[in-house]
Amino acid sequence: MTADATEANDNSKRALEAKPPLTVMNLVKVYPKSSLPALQDLNLVVGNGEIYGLLGPNGAGKTTAISIMTAGLLPTEGRVEIYGLDVVRHRSRVKQLIGLVPQDIALYPDLTARENLSYFGKLYGLSGSELADRIAETLELVGLTGKADQVVKTYSGGMKRRVNLAAGILHTPRLVFLDEPTVGIDAQSRNLILEKLSSLKSSGTTMIYTTHYMEEAQQLCTRAAVMDEGRVIEEGPPASLIQKHPDCGNLGDLFLKLTGKNLRD
Repeated sequence: MTADATEANDNSKRALEAKPPLTVMNLVKVYPKSSLPALQDLNLVVGNGEIYGLLGPNGAGKTTAISIMTAGLLPTEGRVEIYGLDVVRHRSRVKQLIGLVPQDIALYPDLTARENLSYFGKLYGLSGSELADRIAETLELVGLTGKADQVVKTYSGGMKRRVNLAAGILHTPRLVFLDEPTVGIDAQSRNLILEKLSSLKSSGTTMIYTTHYMEEAQQLCTRAAVMDEGRVIEEGPPASLIQKHPDCGNLGDLFLKLTGKNLRD
């Protein structure tokens, strides 16, 4: 790379760093044949290095919001910017800046963990020693170095979740979206994942985090938004939200107070 190209690249990085990782403006999503919008006038600004929780019961709009924020779904109205880039107009560039750890396991079951990571790394433009190094680093991060060449379909649920996380952060994204990354796994895998997310935060990675485990959100998130029926009901640091409602001893109590105890299917 020439000196001029290096300087231009550095200037581009500095310009990105001056913008918030995520800005959501007046976001609306209405699905065809639906009588109610899935998202109603959603507004968020997430700062560098935050772990921002999106909390809500089933059907609150969390997964729809993440799908739009990650350029997987078009909004009906409104706008999402990743480091100042509109996700609709600059989809390809945005995809290079973000990582996604989906709720469903997004792995090829007949491939090994290493083969899965190699495949996904190449999609992000990694190759050669850089790709090999990142695969080794992420496998070590999620505690699977010794199982790297075992096919994924033989893994436990917790091991699959950990490879899922590795795939989402393989290309060292600046902003990572995690949609219930610890659902349905053993306590040890869950603890390891939470530890590694805290480590990523310490290194400056920004995260958008959805979970139904309120104790996770209270422990991990710098700020959280409680959503229901496609809109934000309350937003702020977990400790401040709890303090605002003296009758609630923790975030779980507050969540039930705001969203009710009726079952959601």
